[in-house]
Amino acid sequence: MTNRIALVIQYDGSGFRGWQNQKDSVTVQGTLEEKVAELDPIRPVKVIAAGRTDSGVHASGQVAHFDCVGPIPIHKWPSALNGRLPSSIKVLEAASVPKNWHACYSAKYRRYRYTIFNGSCPNLFLQNISWLKYRFRLDVDLMNNALNDLLGLHDFSAFQKAGSNRTNSLTTVQDVSICRNGDIVTVEIQASGFLYGMVRLLMGQLVAVGEKRLPLEKFKYIWRKGLRSEVKEAAPPHGLCLIRVGYEDKIFSKEKSFDTFPSFSLPIFD
Repeated sequence: MTNRIALVIQYDGSGFRGWQNQKDSVTVQGTLEEKVAELDPIRPVKVIAAGRTDSGVHASGQVAHFDCVGPIPIHKWPSALNGRLPSSIKVLEAASVPKNWHACYSAKYRRYRYTIFNGSCPNLFLQNISWLKYRFRLDVDLMNNALNDLLGLHDFSAFQKAGSNRTNSLTTVQDVSICRNGDIVTVEIQASGFLYGMVRLLMGQLVAVGEKRLPLEKFKYIWRKGLRSEVKEAAPPHGLCLIRVGYEDKIFSKEKSFDTFPSFSLPIFD
């Protein structure tokens, strides 16, 4: 009998060409499918994620599912996979789900966090998980104003990279927040779904607002009018992390699926 198993997964995206399988490239999906295949006789193995993160993007709360027929108990899957996976991928929890449950289509929201180091000089230890912006003190109040304008159902075509197979650019932004802890600025965005490249394009413009290179009203005009040609900056991938995926029913424990990405607070020195 075929069983469907859901996983909560962490990964450091630095060494991967994103989630989705690509020819002649190391991806998170391909690595997981290879290791699942070693443990279960079902063929072909297909591990489907809630969100297809781009090359270099991290995840602390990615959710994926796969079908299996082997005898491994549900609670044994994390340890069985972690013993085979590289250190850059960790399975935190596994759960049995109905056959019609889908990691992507059953999700009610995805939540991303973008981390910016905004100190007065570079920080070597944060360079792989944050965008180093140390030449100008970001105006968080201006950035917050820009973020709050995004709430609700809108056409976000201004923040969509070419190559998307979506039929439209509509999505609902459910929650936004920005917080400064000393020299660390974090931006969180939760939506029903995200367009291809949406968060990185949005963050590129948001930082331009915070640096006062892009006037707030122009930022609003560009995205409301869908002026993709005016969006010329994308934030680097390594500052972005998928921290949470929400479902109608509780599937995983909160401690392993809600927010396992570390928070940082660096003091501001005079």
